[in-house]
Amino acid sequence: MKSEETIDFHLRWLWLKIFRIYNTEAANFGGTISVGYTLLNIDKDGTPSTKLGPKMGIESRSLTRTLKTMEADGLITRTTDPDDKRVMVVRLTDEGKKYRETARNTVLDLNEFLLEHLDGDDVDTFMKVSRKINTLLDEKNIFSKNHIPQPKNP
Repeated sequence: MKSEETIDFHLRWLWLKIFRIYNTEAANFGGTISVGYTLLNIDKDGTPSTKLGPKMGIESRSLTRTLKTMEADGLITRTTDPDDKRVMVVRLTDEGKKYRETARNTVLDLNEFLLEHLDGDDVDTFMKVSRKINTLLDEKNIFSKNHIPQPKNP
């Protein structure tokens, strides 16, 4: 089987193209896709940093680096939760709110462009298949012992 005949090839190919588009746009504002994505996932009243990583689907190490950069750039503040001193709450600064709006508009512009150029049924099918793949990958361990072909005895 050729690589371009696999589902993961097309998913990766699309994501890398979208990644480049977003990173190019973010660079116009001195940012990155990681910063933009983080800004979009911080709630209006702030988000505990322990909830931010899972919400975004990234590991805490990567998130920590991004948050340090964002704090140094004046996009966020990190403060301890008054009710639980163990919890660090991430909040947007006024500058962060401006950048968040730019990131939001970029996402909406790409979505609008795609919706203008794709058939509604195709979009519905894409969404349905994407959700199904996501559910399958969440529910099934495809690399478990039961799914790995066992060598045949000679």
